[in-house]
Amino acid sequence: MLPLGGVLVALAAVLLKLVAGPPGLGWYVLAWALFASALWLAGRVPERRLGVLVVAGGIALAATGLTAPPSSSTDSFRYAWDGRVQAAGISPYDHPPADPALIGLRDAWLFPAGCAGRDLWPLPGGGCTRINRPTEPTIYPPVAQGYFLLVHWLSPEGSRHKVLQLGGWVMAALALVALCRLAGARRAACWAWCPAVPVEAVNNAHVDMLGVLLVVVAFSASGAVRARGALLGAAVAAKLLPATALPGALSGVLANGVAWRRVVGTLGPAALVVALSYVPYLLASGASVVGYLPGYLAEERYDDPGDGNRYGVLRLVMPDSWAPYAALALLGLVVLLVLRYGDADRPWQGALLVSGSFLLLLTPGYSWYALLVVALTAMDGRWEWLGAPLAGAVAYTAGPAAAGNPGIYVYAAATLAVLIGWAVRRGAARRPLPAETRS
Repeated sequence: MLPLGGVLVALAAVLLKLVAGPPGLGWYVLAWALFASALWLAGRVPERRLGVLVVAGGIALAATGLTAPPSSSTDSFRYAWDGRVQAAGISPYDHPPADPALIGLRDAWLFPAGCAGRDLWPLPGGGCTRINRPTEPTIYPPVAQGYFLLVHWLSPEGSRHKVLQLGGWVMAALALVALCRLAGARRAACWAWCPAVPVEAVNNAHVDMLGVLLVVVAFSASGAVRARGALLGAAVAAKLLPATALPGALSGVLANGVAWRRVVGTLGPAALVVALSYVPYLLASGASVVGYLPGYLAEERYDDPGDGNRYGVLRLVMPDSWAPYAALALLGLVVLLVLRYGDADRPWQGALLVSGSFLLLLTPGYSWYALLVVALTAMDGRWEWLGAPLAGAVAYTAGPAAAGNPGIYVYAAATLAVLIGWAVRRGAARRPLPAETRS
């Protein structure tokens, strides 16, 4: 227990350094090395005694994210703005922050008088804002918008980024408790001590945490197919990435024909929740609810693999122009395998396979996208998938669009680790038991 406690204290110290300013790559790698050491040492601690360190340590480590303003992302300022706009009775999809029509809503903390500080974006008419891409409309779906409005109502003016951080901390703690109940303390340590949780879910307050919590609760609802579908639909309407967890909820539906009852029972409520969440915004904004999504996809070069870092692992082994089609084909194959051979009693296993493969094939440059994979790894216990979140962290810290980004090579190493893990586990499953064990 003592060595493990010492490693966790060291990890907390490194996390405090990370959130105190723009995180350096070396500090992030050190945090992940300490995290890996803690997981290894946890194997020597009895489960019952480990539970205290996992829960208390996880909550304390997550709280390090509360000690400083957002350190490496300005997304939470957009969240605060979207909440402000909605509180004024205006759809956040109708106007970008730079629109002069909303000048009366500009708070001084989001639109400072000068442009001397870091992480400020210029406005076309002069001045600056903390909101990134101020000339573009919001990209966030309706359930996320509801969360932003709730935070606006609950928080005092000028401090909404802190309430967003507190919200991330509470959701991270709730997810930890649910993971401990579902998978046990040893596996839940993957979530409790992962550096991505205090940095991305709490300090940077990414709304991805809301989607992750909804997915965790959905997979904890054993036997309640419709409730699981509704919760997964809410997760998708909070941040689109949890859609990669939906195939997991349908694990094995093609094992013997098509299990239509489970397909309809899962996808029906999911689609209904997504549709209903969009209704108020569709009535107010029409097609504008698409927001900045098309612009984001173009900005990230998903449509032009030769100019950027997307599909990085595939581009190491094939021409750039082939990579998007190969990624789509391979991801489709993974989904098909989950639907045909997935374990219906362990839906998180299929969700991890699809969500993790999505990251390894597309190699996004944003570390918070991997929060879902961290939670699913904690459910399933396949530690090798943690390489994907590490790769995302390296890619983001080095610069998502930087040429020669080392994150691509970490993504490649993470892919290799997953393949090796699959081969080892498959070999162990095929190995016959000793005669005395079979008798």
